[in-house]
Amino acid sequence: MDKPTERDLPTEDSELIEHLIRQTEILRQEIHKVVFGQEQVIEELLIALLARGHALLIGVPGLAKTLLVKTLSGVLEWEFKRIQFTPDMMPSDITGTEILQTDSETGQRVMQYVKGPIFANLVLADEINRAPPKTQAALLEAMQEYTVTAAGRTYALKRPFMVVATQNPIEHEGTYPLPEAQLDRFMFNIKVDYPDRAQEMHIVRETTSHDDASVVSVMTQKEVVAYQELVRRIPVSKHVLAYAVDLAMASRPGPDALPFVREYVEWGVGPRASQYLILGAKSQALLRGQPAPSCKDVRDVALPVLRHRLLCNYRAAGQGIDSETVIGKLLESVKESSYTSKGIPRTPLSVVKDRHSSHGRGVSKTLENISRAMRG
Repeated sequence: MDKPTERDLPTEDSELIEHLIRQTEILRQEIHKVVFGQEQVIEELLIALLARGHALLIGVPGLAKTLLVKTLSGVLEWEFKRIQFTPDMMPSDITGTEILQTDSETGQRVMQYVKGPIFANLVLADEINRAPPKTQAALLEAMQEYTVTAAGRTYALKRPFMVVATQNPIEHEGTYPLPEAQLDRFMFNIKVDYPDRAQEMHIVRETTSHDDASVVSVMTQKEVVAYQELVRRIPVSKHVLAYAVDLAMASRPGPDALPFVREYVEWGVGPRASQYLILGAKSQALLRGQPAPSCKDVRDVALPVLRHRLLCNYRAAGQGIDSETVIGKLLESVKESSYTSKGIPRTPLSVVKDRHSSHGRGVSKTLENISRAMRG
C-alpha cells in the first residue's frame, strides 16, 4: 500500500480536514485567552480528544491543569463536571445512587436513580490518586464501554465523552497509585511542566491586572463527533502501521529482545499501546493538515502513549533509568519499516554483552555501552 495522498480521500473528508484546521486554530486562540503557554499540553489534549481517548495530566499544583480542562469544555460547548477525589469517596459518589422518593400522584414510595457527575461530556477527575482503588475503578466501565451500571441497570453515556484526570507527582502520603489496568485506559500521560521566564512574566502581568477572560464556543458536539469519526476513516500506510506495532513489540522483554530492554524492562506495553500510537498519529496528522500519518507522527506521540505503560525493573531504578529513557532508546533503535523488512534491528550475538556486567556503573556509562552495542 503506497502512502495515501489527499487525492485518495473523498472530497467531503478533504473539506472536513480544512474545516477542522480552521476551527482548531480559533480554539487555541480562545484557550490562550485564559491559559498562557502550555502549547504542547494543549496539542496533546486535542489529539486525545479527536482520537476518543482519555488523558492523565501529571504536574505540580498551580500549573493551571484544572483551569485548562474547564476552559476546553467551554470552547467545545460540552457539559463539564469536576470530581474532587478524596480518601472517603465512594463509587456511588461518581456513578450515582438510588434514593427513596414519594410519587406525587400515587403517594407510593419508589426508588429513583439519581445520576452522578460521570454523566457529562467532559469529566475532570481531580487528584484521582487520592481516592481508594474501589472508587478509582468506578471510572473503568465508563472510560472503556461508555456505559455506567448501577442498581442492576446499565445507562449509556452521552457522546462525546472524555475523562481527564490529574495527579500531583510530589505528594505520596495518603495517595493510592493507579493500578496498571486503570493506567492503561488513559490514551495519554501528559506532563505539565513549569512555564519559562517569559511565559511566567506574561501570566503574572495578565492575571494581576485584568479579570478572568471569557471564551466563546468554537465547536459543537456534533462537529466533534464528526471529526472523531473522520480520524477513524483516515487511511494508514502499511509501513507506518508496521512501525507502530514494531515499536510496541520492541518494548517487551524476552530472549529476542533488544539488550537494553532485557536489561531494564520488567513489562513491555500491550496491544492497546499500538492502537493508540496509530490513533494519535492520525489525529496529529489531521491537526497538521496531512491526509495520512507518517512514522514521524508515530514518534511524536510515542512518549505520552508509552511512558505510563512501560514498567522498568529495580535494576533500572537503581541506575536512575526511567521509562522515558527506555522509550528514547527504543525510538533510536527501532527503524522505520519498509515493504521488505520487519523494522526491528537485531543485534548480533557477538556484540551482546553479559547483561550483568553493567551493574554498578553510572547511567551515562550504561547507556553509552547500549548505544555502542546497537551501532555494532
